[in-house]
Amino acid sequence: MRTLRNLTPGLALVLALAACGGGAGEEPADPSPGGQGSWRVESLTTGGRTLHAPAAARLDLAEDEAKGNYGCNGFTAKVVPEGGAALTVTPGMSTTMACENQAFEIEFAKLFRGRLTLDRGPDRLTLKTADGSTLAMTSEPAAPDAPLTVTEWTVESLISGESVSSVPAAAAGWARFTLAADGTASGSLGCNRFSSKATVDGATVVFGPLTTTRMACQGPQGEVERTLTGLLGSGPLTWKVQGGRLTLTAPDGAGLGAKAGSAAE
Repeated sequence: MRTLRNLTPGLALVLALAACGGGAGEEPADPSPGGQGSWRVESLTTGGRTLHAPAAARLDLAEDEAKGNYGCNGFTAKVVPEGGAALTVTPGMSTTMACENQAFEIEFAKLFRGRLTLDRGPDRLTLKTADGSTLAMTSEPAAPDAPLTVTEWTVESLISGESVSSVPAAAAGWARFTLAADGTASGSLGCNRFSSKATVDGATVVFGPLTTTRMACQGPQGEVERTLTGLLGSGPLTWKVQGGRLTLTAPDGAGLGAKAGSAAE
């Protein structure tokens, strides 16, 4: 205000209007520069074809980083926004599981890198590459988290520290379990069936001694079974559910990833 008082009345008025953004025809600033927010990926278009996204495909954009899921594998990236018009993406880490929707995942990973222009609507965001390929997203809320108990979980991946690997194809779908509301756990370790007491305490779950059938298990199913037997018997496991996916992790970094199936009776 002191500065304006020292100026001529006409110049002071011009500067005041400019500071208030009162010029005719000016567009309001993008309330979310760089497309920041949580987005559910709907589809991508590249090379003249459109691929529809798996239900788990998502993108979370922050000011200088991104993380998300290609549809099965998770990823991170560094992001440099250019106001609300574009952003430059440098891919970071990603998991490398063999996934059902591999074609979509490969194309998603190819598109989400380099300089991308933004087309932002009230509930939508489209990212466009230099060659015209697009990644279409919506801010529609994600599916609610499945409950830890009464859900049948099918083991899809095995975790070892920073490494995540998919369950071998020959053993896929065999390892599954349910934590019942009465505190019991039961299911299959990949070959033999098991039952156990399970105690959930906040963000951790502890499995008691496993009672199992006694079939001799060889090959991939036997390997998965030995890994899961060791994991479930290792003590407190940290659990986390995101949408329809569960992660159980031991203090040493070993763990499993599982997908929600139907609710158990």
